[in-house]
Amino acid sequence: MGVSNSASVETRLAASAGPQAAKDLAAFRRALLRWYDRHRRDLPWRATRDPYRIWVSEIMLQQTRVAAVLDHYRIFLERFPNIRALAEAPEDSVLAAWSGLGYYRRARMLHRCAQQIAEQHGGCFPQTAEALLALPGIGRYTAAAIASIAFAEPVAVVDGNVERVLQRLIGINLTARQAWPHAQVLLDNSRPGDFNQAMMELGATVCLPREPRCVVCPVRKWCVTQQPGQAAITESVIAMEHRTSSPGHAPTKSKARQVNKEIWCMLSERDSSVRLVQRPKTASLMPGMWELPQSSAPPRRTPPSTHWRTFRHSITVTDYTVHVLCNMPAAKTPAAAKGKWIPINRLPQLPITGLTRKILKARGII
Repeated sequence: MGVSNSASVETRLAASAGPQAAKDLAAFRRALLRWYDRHRRDLPWRATRDPYRIWVSEIMLQQTRVAAVLDHYRIFLERFPNIRALAEAPEDSVLAAWSGLGYYRRARMLHRCAQQIAEQHGGCFPQTAEALLALPGIGRYTAAAIASIAFAEPVAVVDGNVERVLQRLIGINLTARQAWPHAQVLLDNSRPGDFNQAMMELGATVCLPREPRCVVCPVRKWCVTQQPGQAAITESVIAMEHRTSSPGHAPTKSKARQVNKEIWCMLSERDSSVRLVQRPKTASLMPGMWELPQSSAPPRRTPPSTHWRTFRHSITVTDYTVHVLCNMPAAKTPAAAKGKWIPINRLPQLPITGLTRKILKARGII
């Protein structure tokens, strides 16, 4: 995870009119860290150096906004307070705790990783980014984040926010791969975890994809895009902005074209129970999850009174229009929608799809 050609990287940075050109890299680091110490958001995973809690937060934040993660993070840690509790839990319990965050493969990989750490590492996280990379579900970014924040390893991180900051800062059109050695050169080795979080925080709250708040940027005097005679945002940066989002860990891939679909969900209640069906274990999307019975066409001869509400819901590249039908007569319920009656008090222990959770919450069932 280190940088083997740091000298050549520094030479290129110096030529870019970035912090190295001013021979003031130490001042740049101090300014950024001072700003971070004063203005960082109060997020629960920043109050710990526990690698388990940091790891859980990093996985949750992938492709998910911070606001959506906060409650799930708290509830998940109450249920699985340490690596062994997570490793020993049934997968269905892990998926139930993850319900509502989406991208359930993350939860399954989290569970597998916890089991491997418990079995092969005595329940203790490896302390280097290189060793962390060998674990399931942990890529270069997550490995560097855990190693730098929990164990103070001087290794830089790059997500979409950091990539954007670097592009604007040094004025070079970087690919995601090229951004890593540049980030490594800028890293403050005495506070690597805080510096990495400061770079991400800067991109998430100040150096925004559109309408960056340059006037309050703590490192604006080192930024190429703020130097006299330089364009505020280069064409390459504008192109890159369309591949990023904030304030979570911004993805760097272009968003796929959205697909629109219409579906009908059947919500049936009786004796403090609701009817749910379980997705096949072999399904490519959300295998084994529980959901309301649904169809791609409206059931025939449906009484108008059964239509309750219409929702909008998105899953990856698909935008759904969801019509919810309530308490349809048994004779008119499609065979595929029979499902199983689940007591409402059991729902917190089941892995429920995000759409089903949204509907049940709106109905006041959970």
